[in-house]
Amino acid sequence: MENLENQTPPSKQDQYNQDLFTFIQNSPTPFHAAANMAERLEQNGFQRLREQDVWNLAVNHRYYVMRNNSSIIAFAIGGRMPWETGINLAGAHTDSPCLKVKPLPEKNFNSTIRLAVEVYGGALLNTWFDRRLNLAGRVTCFVENHGEPGSDRLASFLINFNRPVGIIPSLAIHLDREANTRRSVNPQVDMAPLFYLDGASNKASFKQILFDQAVKEHPEAGIRKIVDFDMGFSSISPPCYTGLNRDFITGPALDNLISCHAGMRSLMAADTRKTAMLVCTDHEEIGSDSSAGARGSFLTSILARIAKTPEQAGRTAAKSVMISWDNAHAAHPSHGEKHDANHLPRLNKGPVLKVNAALKYASDSESSALFKTLCTRANTPWQTFVMRSDMPCGSTTGPLISSRTGIKTVDAGAPSLAMHSICELTGAQDPYMVFQVTRELFAMEEQPLLSLT
Repeated sequence: MENLENQTPPSKQDQYNQDLFTFIQNSPTPFHAAANMAERLEQNGFQRLREQDVWNLAVNHRYYVMRNNSSIIAFAIGGRMPWETGINLAGAHTDSPCLKVKPLPEKNFNSTIRLAVEVYGGALLNTWFDRRLNLAGRVTCFVENHGEPGSDRLASFLINFNRPVGIIPSLAIHLDREANTRRSVNPQVDMAPLFYLDGASNKASFKQILFDQAVKEHPEAGIRKIVDFDMGFSSISPPCYTGLNRDFITGPALDNLISCHAGMRSLMAADTRKTAMLVCTDHEEIGSDSSAGARGSFLTSILARIAKTPEQAGRTAAKSVMISWDNAHAAHPSHGEKHDANHLPRLNKGPVLKVNAALKYASDSESSALFKTLCTRANTPWQTFVMRSDMPCGSTTGPLISSRTGIKTVDAGAPSLAMHSICELTGAQDPYMVFQVTRELFAMEEQPLLSLT
């Protein structure tokens, strides 16, 4: 019989990681990630605002706004309005690479039904083979309009099969003798997940399958018909500790649900006289060029409604700072040549400050100094990442938001390996350290940068 008296209670870090694992497992799409954040925020006193309504904001109140069901901005107004104090912002993105189902997806070959997909984002495609795949997303439906008999209205719902419903089987080595030396992946040919076997008793269309799932998950909604859908495949495997001494965390969508979760947890714990804001936008993996993305109007619209005059808006931006959180590349143990020799981020050694001369990252000397100050206050180490000078650099939402709002921004993230794989990796201590620094950001009342005071 297990001796409960000798068990060591879980540490704060382990409790935090277990909550992160649950959040990731319940967030297979940006829609689900945003919905889960909204639910947690409401449980902690945040009131939902809708963009089409009149807002009456007040000090010492908490609010959140959603757009496209996949982006969320939440903010806690302190004892004074933001143009008097500025805003401490944390940014992240809700999306990750996945396989998006095409509008007419069924592909029948030799009694097997596969679903045609488009690759969303810069997915590492070789990692998707022979994995158990879940299917989840948003469906838009005709539903009963009880106020007007005989007429229907449109409504959207989230659905999640939450089990392995797809798989992409590899071609056996006997049929592809050069698979280990010259393998290439054709997204049109190779990436359609196997969905089911066709038979006389199984002739349901894809929309009918979605309809049945939607009715199962939302039995009281009066769903009559699926009109359209936004569905994607993702890994069903849950995040977990990995390594002999549980040094690592492995799982899907660590980039960038680690950051969303840290921002959410930090904002729920925020208790300050200064306004704190979390900005989690969709479509970062494809350039953020959408109404719900960082290039769109979502954040600027919210800021304009908080600060109602141009003067108030200008004062707010000038006094505000932001950390744009997005996972960073740890030095790969097999490929040290891919990294700058003086900038080799390590797992479990602190959040990574990201720098780029072409401002693909928004960090400059002032915002970097602020970030280091926050890390010091949080008793957390930090590291620095810069790309090799002969390799191109990716980007984040940081420069997009900074250029549109004028808010001083720094780019940082948890060190990671296997980024954009179906199973990513970070250090077991890294998510909690991101949380600690974000919590310190939201607790900051006085602006340490003299040029911003």
